[in-house]
Amino acid sequence: MTLTNKSIIRKSERKMQTLTKTDIADINELQKLIEEAETPREKATRRFIIEAFKGKMRSLIPFAIENESVQNIAGYRLKYTKSQSKATLYNDVFSVRRFCKWLRKSPDSIISEVKMNEKTIDDYINEVDAFIGDLQVEDLASGTINNYVKGVKTLFRTNGLTLVLPYRIPKYVKYPDRAPTPKELFKVIDIAPIKGKTVVSILALSGIRIGTLVKLTYGHVRQDLEAGIAPVHIHVEAEITKGKYGAYDTFLGAEAIQYLKAYLDMRRQGTEKIPPEVLTDDSPLIRNECRNVVIPVSGAGITTLVHKLLFRASIIVKGEAKRYCVRPHSIRKYFKTQLEYLRTIPTEYIEYMMGHRISIYNSIAVEQLRNLYASSGLSIRPKTQLSKIERLKMFAESLGLNPDEVLTRDALVKPHRTVVDPESRKIEVLNDALKHAILMELRTASQVYATPE
Repeated sequence: MTLTNKSIIRKSERKMQTLTKTDIADINELQKLIEEAETPREKATRRFIIEAFKGKMRSLIPFAIENESVQNIAGYRLKYTKSQSKATLYNDVFSVRRFCKWLRKSPDSIISEVKMNEKTIDDYINEVDAFIGDLQVEDLASGTINNYVKGVKTLFRTNGLTLVLPYRIPKYVKYPDRAPTPKELFKVIDIAPIKGKTVVSILALSGIRIGTLVKLTYGHVRQDLEAGIAPVHIHVEAEITKGKYGAYDTFLGAEAIQYLKAYLDMRRQGTEKIPPEVLTDDSPLIRNECRNVVIPVSGAGITTLVHKLLFRASIIVKGEAKRYCVRPHSIRKYFKTQLEYLRTIPTEYIEYMMGHRISIYNSIAVEQLRNLYASSGLSIRPKTQLSKIERLKMFAESLGLNPDEVLTRDALVKPHRTVVDPESRKIEVLNDALKHAILMELRTASQVYATPE
């Protein structure tokens, strides 16, 4: 699709002028928009646009479809990017709309002006520079400003034009976030309903992104969950990861398993909001409870749920900052910070289980990872008294042993072994190490006494 003259712009505007926000809220009207497209490629592009915005800011749908230049952005993302990320398209279109509202022009008219030599690229470079200045006056973070500029550049690039600024916007973290502490996370879990407990514990104990969690199905956990194997293994396919760069594996600890089972049982029995549900491998792991039909919860739904829980638990306070230090996506940082603190799992393995790209994909065995995860003892609930394992660890340290190294070594010795009861296995390993250490002490002592003076 190309823009050649203003008649095209007027035609698209007339075509959409009867489309109201009320119409957009209707699913049948959305389907009609797809069917009205003239070619299969246009149908696919409109479907992509609708899927990207129907969960949030539906007002972007008519803006995108009535402007051919914006449809070109969606067509480009659909055809040339591997991930076909709806989030990236959302950022592109949201940014373009903000720029257009600031400039008081439609995106089609902007592109047409340059192509018809009514304005030059340099003119628009100056406009974007002024736009950046106004955004900086609003005290926006540099990352946010960069995202707006990226969207505007994408508008030009996908319509056959190149807009390059003579400088780079410096990048720095203006509003850093942090992982919640165990005490804070326990407060959230304590006040949350069962769905909230399930979501928060999965994010914290698996390191999974919110965008990936909403794509998980019961089939991802069914085998281990029904067999009573802990921790539960989750294989995350490349298709449901951010960027679709590669598959990875992670696990659910005991607390997440407990809450997930209770949540799934609730769905099987039904509630006042939802009828009883028969779970299959294709059932969403976390569902939208505002619909009678079974559909996955959206990323925005998870974000809103967790954000409200953080408020209720007084982890964040309204108005205390422009951006909160603990945010919904901060929950998965708990996974990394706690495992690094426990020091029982190599850093590269932690990064792998979070879905980050590393250099050791092919050398990681699932059962080896499972044993390492189990040996870490990662949890949310604070321990009010020393457990048997902790007492054994203290005794081992008194004998000069490093109990964490002992447990890690055991996990690596037999990577393909499946441990049904990881707690009992840790007790057994520590007991064996203690017996060996005590025997060595006795032998050393007997040799000293037996040596003649």
